[in-house]
Amino acid sequence: MSRPRRREPGPVHYDAGLQPERTSLAWGRTTLAMVVAAAIFLRWAPQHGWFVGTLIAVTLAAALAINLTQKRRYHRAVRGIAAESVRADVMAALWTAASVVVLGVLGLWTVLFLPAG
Repeated sequence: MSRPRRREPGPVHYDAGLQPERTSLAWGRTTLAMVVAAAIFLRWAPQHGWFVGTLIAVTLAAALAINLTQKRRYHRAVRGIAAESVRADVMAALWTAASVVVLGVLGLWTVLFLPAG
């Protein structure tokens, strides 16, 4: 029988305010908000048909992308605190903002231009 492998410790930081943890929680809340939005879009399906699937797919793809890249962002922040040089992840914020704008436009298109019912 083989012995269980020991997990290597992750990066360590000495931030009393626990900034990487707070940021990680904020991204987690963003992911949860996207999943909730996808669930709300399900309610539109009977009125607006198949196009609602596009809204749901875009929303879940954005949530999945945020979730899959979260660990990398967290470790980058921890290493930055340890090195006393933290850079903001501007691209992640821009991609999230762009996905919200796209969802807003698609949602408006659905409500205003697709026939109900």
